[in-house]
Amino acid sequence: MTSGTRSLMGEILSWAVVAVLLAWAMANYETVKGLTHTVLGLELSKPDAEVHSTNSETAGNAGKSRPVGYVELTADDRGHYRVDLEVNGRNVGAMVDTGATVVAMSRDDARRAGLHLSAKDYTHQVRTANGIAKVAPVMLSRVRLGDIIVRNVEGVVTEDGAMDGTLLGMSFLSRLSRFEIRSGRLILQE
Repeated sequence: MTSGTRSLMGEILSWAVVAVLLAWAMANYETVKGLTHTVLGLELSKPDAEVHSTNSETAGNAGKSRPVGYVELTADDRGHYRVDLEVNGRNVGAMVDTGATVVAMSRDDARRAGLHLSAKDYTHQVRTANGIAKVAPVMLSRVRLGDIIVRNVEGVVTEDGAMDGTLLGMSFLSRLSRFEIRSGRLILQE
């Protein structure tokens, strides 16, 4: 195993630990929310599955216009931020995952996005919540979320059955000027 591969595996393992902690926090969202309220005295809004984007939409606060390249997400009942993405011009549902190093797609979602891979493309192994899986590194030419468009996004496609759906990971999120959680809402800005 080369030092580059060891380094990559170490980084993936580190992000996997973060993902597990984040998954626990999301699975225990109401407990974390209540504890936050108690300890910090914060008032957190109730999730209502709203997604706001565009430069002229006013949402929640009348008279406040949203800047171009701005998306605001509300967590679902389990504390997850689910989104509809456009990957390479095709619609794919995803979950925002700050614990994922890259955009990780199931093989079905990759096919939907026009990525057709063969067995020889699965050249790397990663540790997932479901164990070790083979992945195929890919470059996504265009990922769009609302008004936000990021080009040439690193990603991986998991082998059949290794994962359901798509995780919108840090290879997309780190290219934004900001992303933050405030009052139970995830704010993304290009």
